Amino acid sequence: MSCIFCRIVNKEIPAKVVYEDDRVLAFHDINPQAPYHILVIPKKHLSTLLEISEEDKELIGHIYMTINKIAQDLGFAERGFRVVVNCKEEAGQTVFHVHFHVLAGRPMDWPPG
Repeated sequence: MSCIFCRIVNKEIPAKVVYEDDRVLAFHDINPQAPYHILVIPKKHLSTLLEISEEDKELIGHIYMTINKIAQDLGFAERGFRVVVNCKEEAGQTVFHVHFHVLAGRPMDWPPG
């Protein structure tokens, strides 16, 4: 399997994990863009947001509940955070396994990119 995130899920590549359950894995980004930069990924391989189907609705909701838990647990919920999901090359997606960037710990600019 060549997907780096699937290899992290399968424990073939180490990661600094902050949360894991049977459906999702959350870990620190190796190239952080903010003091807190957590990646939250489904364990199910979905290459892009365009592959999400009706059967994945509960999984996507679970990901957002996980993000809320992480924000509370790591202490940045009160100050705020940004969640970013890129879809395909032109949007900046470089790893083709759906992942949610959770960024916090500094003021965020708008517009991004």
